[in-house]
Amino acid sequence: MAACLLQAAPAGAATTGAAAPSCVQHSTSWRYTFVTNTCDSSQRVTVEYRDGSTVPCRTASPGDTVTFPGYGTGDNAVLGVALCPATAP
Repeated sequence: MAACLLQAAPAGAATTGAAAPSCVQHSTSWRYTFVTNTCDSSQRVTVEYRDGSTVPCRTASPGDTVTFPGYGTGDNAVLGVALCPATAP
C-alpha cells in the first residue's frame, strides 16, 4: 500500500502564486537565484520551482536584491518569481 506524504509549507511561504510585476527581475544559477526589485514600492516575493519546493517569502525594497536557492545540482528549474501575501503591520 502506497503512503502519501504531505509537506507543509514553511511559515512565510507564498500562497498566492500571482506572478511578480515586470519590474521584479531574477537571474539564477545552480547555487543562487537573485531577485531584484526595480519597482517604486517594496515587493514581498518568493521563487517558484519546477518540483513545487517552497521557500520563505522575502521583502525587497526598491533597488534591493534578495537571494534565494538556485536550481541545484538536480536542475530543479526556477519557474519565476511570485508575489506573497502582505504581512500584518
